[in-house]
Amino acid sequence: MAVLRTEGLRKSFGEMRAVDGVDFVVGDQQLVALVGSNGAGKTTLVNLISGLLMPDAGTVRFGEREVTSLSPYDRIKAGIARSFQIVNLFDALTTLDNIRLTIFARDGKVRKAFEFAEHDGDVRAEAEEVLAAFGLADKRDLLAGGLAQGERKLLDVAVAYALRPQLILLDEPTSGVGTREKSTIMDTISGVVRSRGLSAVIVEHDMDVVFRYSDRIFMMHEGRVFAEGTPHEIRQDKRVAATLLGQT
Repeated sequence: MAVLRTEGLRKSFGEMRAVDGVDFVVGDQQLVALVGSNGAGKTTLVNLISGLLMPDAGTVRFGEREVTSLSPYDRIKAGIARSFQIVNLFDALTTLDNIRLTIFARDGKVRKAFEFAEHDGDVRAEAEEVLAAFGLADKRDLLAGGLAQGERKLLDVAVAYALRPQLILLDEPTSGVGTREKSTIMDTISGVVRSRGLSAVIVEHDMDVVFRYSDRIFMMHEGRVFAEGTPHEIRQDKRVAATLLGQT
């Protein structure tokens, strides 16, 4: 069963076709990697799926529902959430308050969020549960701006997770961190995704991460899907090795 399906998706910026007729499918409880060289169209595709951009042509379906014309907010309500390559947090708030504010926003209580927050034990309990799932329970009282880069990456994903999505879009969750931290981040993210029965799309450049954690890989090149398959199939695809992995 497909959780997400795009058909003939196109987006141009002037003369450049950033996304050129992309058909893209994410299955139920599947972790899909979206890879390719810089400028291949990966982030533009994610922006089209999340609603930050509107396509020039094509459709986006989420489950049985077409969501092509929905705003980012309405797509979040439908069950699509995302994190960003450049972490987007409230640095002057604690890690706990970042999650609590997200929960209040999800429930439509933003205007009185901090008025109610100290008196809403259910929200605090949920926020602490989210932090624990991402290994950040002992950081609950630290300001988000004071976290290490890897912890900030995890908090950014935790914020998206707190929206209770069915599909989570992650734009380079391991960028800017060391090799050891990458494993910690991806072990945590994949553990949450799989244990909670979610689907995920991960934009990633590190092919070791891609091959280790993904169920299926879509490789983009010049705005199009160049190849797709399981990690084993992609490893065996000589076109991929020659064009995208720099091998001969």
